[in-house]
Amino acid sequence: MQVDEESMKPVLNRLRRAHGQLAAVIEMVESGRECKDVVTQLAAVSKALDRAGFKIVASGMRQCLSDDSGTPPMTQEELEKLFLTLA
Repeated sequence: MQVDEESMKPVLNRLRRAHGQLAAVIEMVESGRECKDVVTQLAAVSKALDRAGFKIVASGMRQCLSDDSGTPPMTQEELEKLFLTLA
């Protein structure tokens, strides 16, 4: 399964945002910034990664539900595991 073209751009944007935010967290830790600031920025990284992951899972579900071949690209169990890994 691949992420469909419609979902790819927002997923990549969210992953790039998380990448930049994570670099900022590393810089903050290295420079001795206050814990509150570091945790706040780290929470933003987590949110960006979660949103990207849920977009990928939603794309997979849409493909499974719209597949006309009769064989879904992912089983229900596989989709459930994907959701649980994001929880």
